[in-house]
Amino acid sequence: MKSLPDRSIEFERAQNLWASFVRNFEPHARSTVINAELDFDFDRIGGLAGPKEELLTYAYAATSPQVYEHWGTAPPSGLLLVGRSGGGKSLLAQALATRARTAIISVDVPRLALDLVHAASTVPEFCQGWSQVLDEIPALTVHFDELEFSRTQEIGVRRSDLPVGPIMDMLLDVIDRAVSIGRHLVIGTTSHPDTLRRAFVAPGRFERIVEVNPIFPDDVIAALEIHAAEAEQRAGRPLFDDIDWKRVIGQTREAAIRDWVRILHAVLRRKARLEAAHDQLDPVRTADLLDEVERYRQAQKQIPKPSAGNYL
Repeated sequence: MKSLPDRSIEFERAQNLWASFVRNFEPHARSTVINAELDFDFDRIGGLAGPKEELLTYAYAATSPQVYEHWGTAPPSGLLLVGRSGGGKSLLAQALATRARTAIISVDVPRLALDLVHAASTVPEFCQGWSQVLDEIPALTVHFDELEFSRTQEIGVRRSDLPVGPIMDMLLDVIDRAVSIGRHLVIGTTSHPDTLRRAFVAPGRFERIVEVNPIFPDDVIAALEIHAAEAEQRAGRPLFDDIDWKRVIGQTREAAIRDWVRILHAVLRRKARLEAAHDQLDPVRTADLLDEVERYRQAQKQIPKPSAGNYL
């Protein structure tokens, strides 16, 4: 295991190398973000026991690679996490990087796809620069976020006007180059596995598919209890009454875990506003959360539902 000073040096080197890459290969490199100071372990993610086990196993490819050889096997070239938006896929990727003691590079695949459309002539140079920086940089977790680039919220409804062939060629190239380095962990995520192109899960790419589907209501409650405890820790005092979490969660199955966390913080912000107005303060109660859930449900009615066939 590397000492903390050694890790700090590696993280600083990773940040410097990546900053140089971004400067030299705009606009494509702007779709990538490095985080070298992660402190987000699996215990901060509620539920999702099965996906956590899969990613913990994969982390050993970085921390204890010899255990695979001891059992006559090798780690998968990459993991593909599939599940509804807001279910915890990106958090699992961050937790993997924390456990593997690496920096994480997050690639916004839809944005990269759109940059390709607008600056196609620079793609060969970008791919070559991508290879060079990955070859020089210390071990990373490389996260390709939302591989089904034509169906994400960022670009609206399914885009039939995108040049899918050239985009796929470029994406598969950068994925293959990341995998080929050997020391990097490679993670892909998608909220639309029903239309994901099979080339992504070919041998040598995302060989292991992991479903990230929170168990209702247990995993949702576990996540909210973690976030409630963290809020109390930040505040340095109790904030919540004895909450009937099952009653709260039972009001809707439409909300993803990310939505539930936003509901929780909306209640806390309302309490903060009341304090600023010098109103009488009470701890957060079940009724407060129920009121906010109803606001969420009413707001959702104003937003068009996804088109037919959408995985969500």
